[in-house]
Amino acid sequence: MSVSNNDSRSVKELAAKRHSRWRRWLEPPLPLIHNPADLVDHPPLGQHNLYIGGAGSRVNGYINLDLVAMPGVDVVADAERLPFLSNVFARVECVAVLEHTPRPEVLVREISRCLEPGGWVHLVAPFCHPFHEYPRDFFRFSPDGLAQLASPLHIGRTGWQTGPTATLLVFLIEYAKLWLSWKRGRQLVHFILGWALFPLRYLDLLLFKRKSARQIGNHCYLWAQKPSETQP
Repeated sequence: MSVSNNDSRSVKELAAKRHSRWRRWLEPPLPLIHNPADLVDHPPLGQHNLYIGGAGSRVNGYINLDLVAMPGVDVVADAERLPFLSNVFARVECVAVLEHTPRPEVLVREISRCLEPGGWVHLVAPFCHPFHEYPRDFFRFSPDGLAQLASPLHIGRTGWQTGPTATLLVFLIEYAKLWLSWKRGRQLVHFILGWALFPLRYLDLLLFKRKSARQIGNHCYLWAQKPSETQP
């Protein structure tokens, strides 16, 4: 009995979905936990909201903009040249994007332009974190650096989104992977250490409360508001 090309393609697609499902189940938890003071899931505000760098994730209530076309991305564009009118977004999420743009000050200026008066931007950027090119990796930021970058806006709350334990675990896993030159071996090390070390991430729930955590914090965050027309 012959098998048509369509049937063969369907079998391959089903096998790929099953493989992807097993991979998601076996993938170790992230070696980090987010600071409860900076909630990760921020509901949209107003009618229009923008998420910069959401990649293939579907971000409900937001226009998802990324540099590369993939499922879940609504607009493909360079974040330094946002293809939107001024004063249209009530909230902009910019998470782990600033380090990948060669001119972060231009990106923040574009965000400010597109925010409506009284609108909020949420910036998150790495401080102590391994080098990662997506497609390039240019900068690291401290909370003071983020505040300086967003200074034309009214600075609200700042702090650490991921803490010192996340820094330690991420670098430990990446260091162990350096000793292996073959991809499967690095994947195995990532799997073993990821599952073995992730319970330690909860130590950051204690360290977030300590001022000294800023010495080796992992990612910092900042909330800033565009002045309303009634504000000076």
